[in-house]
Amino acid sequence: MSFLERTFQLRDRGTNVQTEVLAGATTFLTMAYIVLVNPAILSTTGMPLAGVAAATCLAAGIGCLLMGFLANYPIALAPGMGLNAYFAFTVVGAMGVPWQTALGLVFISGVLFILLTVAGVRQLIVNAIPRALFSAIAAGIGLFIAFIGLRGAGVVVDNPATLVTLGEVKAPTTQLALLGLAILSVLMVLKVRGAIFIGIVATAVLGWILGLATWKPEPYSLEQMTGTALKLDIPAALDIGGGTIGLALLEILFVFLFVDLFDNVGTLVAVSKKAGLMQPDGTIPRLNRILFADAGATVVGSLAGTSTVVSYIESASGVSAGGRTGLTAIVTGLLFLATLFVAPWAQVIPAAATAPALILVGGMMMAPLTEIDWDDPVVAIPAFLTLITIPLTFSIANGLAFGVIAYAVLKLASRRIARADWLLFALAALFVARFVYMAVEG
Repeated sequence: MSFLERTFQLRDRGTNVQTEVLAGATTFLTMAYIVLVNPAILSTTGMPLAGVAAATCLAAGIGCLLMGFLANYPIALAPGMGLNAYFAFTVVGAMGVPWQTALGLVFISGVLFILLTVAGVRQLIVNAIPRALFSAIAAGIGLFIAFIGLRGAGVVVDNPATLVTLGEVKAPTTQLALLGLAILSVLMVLKVRGAIFIGIVATAVLGWILGLATWKPEPYSLEQMTGTALKLDIPAALDIGGGTIGLALLEILFVFLFVDLFDNVGTLVAVSKKAGLMQPDGTIPRLNRILFADAGATVVGSLAGTSTVVSYIESASGVSAGGRTGLTAIVTGLLFLATLFVAPWAQVIPAAATAPALILVGGMMMAPLTEIDWDDPVVAIPAFLTLITIPLTFSIANGLAFGVIAYAVLKLASRRIARADWLLFALAALFVARFVYMAVEG
């Protein structure tokens, strides 16, 4: 007990071991759905589903342990929703990058995260981006995720005349997905802990009972669990776009960096406020250690075979249960590592069971929109462009570009320019150059 007290300052933060263990278990239950959803998304690239599931558990487990021991914060980490969709549907799907090369890009981004944290650049970028764009990007990614879920459920389908339209609602798999959506919604309304995870499992069971799910059992082996481990291709990643400074390479790394930054900042502010850990001046203690934990987990995740690791807002559920120290995160991490041994069985979950989770997780990401001043056009127009272009262009990068460029232009037009805005204008210039290059190449 003296070791735990000395390491985590339990008494100083008004907590105890029992409370921290309960809080860690609560956080795990609320975000355990990622063990099922992340493999469902990344396996669309051709990655072995069981391998991705194991990598998800490993990356989340080690990330939580790093956060607990390095930063002593009750914040859990796992592969990020939104970034996994960008990895699968944009980098691999639209750009045609092999998944091994994409993992190499995740590794490079993790190393860059570490270097930029040491140099203080990540903190500088955070301060340069207007908070309204933080909120718009988070919500835009939510719409992106929900759109993917609606497509996976068969509710939204392609249409040559209108681009999208309502799918065949009478299709059995679509009806199963809609039933799953109802189950998850009711569980969330009733505030059941682990509602998303329980809802996915319940929908999957119904799918099996009704004969709507199929799965060819394979031997449970170490080979399955390591199907994506150390498969990253760093040399190929560095050669994307014609050399180490290829535009495609920079664009992908840029998105990985920014979305990870926004995810972390939003989560850190929300959880720190809820836990009473934020300083009176609004600063977050041990911010560098938190960012180091995040970057280290991303490097581990890329080696194991999954997309960028981020802080999870579901950590707030553990804080609500009394979690105040890194011991909460460590308990969550240990539970993820324990789940590693059953991770390959994630493939028994049909897509119709995970699609409702994507829809609702995306919906829950709309909350930050209330933080935007919609009466101020200088803020509202860039925020709206960011929000709408992310799902409609199927690209987080495009949403970032439209938002940053619009904000810079409107700042100039309204003469609301400050000396500290130089980095914002530099980023806008880079995005303009990107569009010019795309137009010339096209």
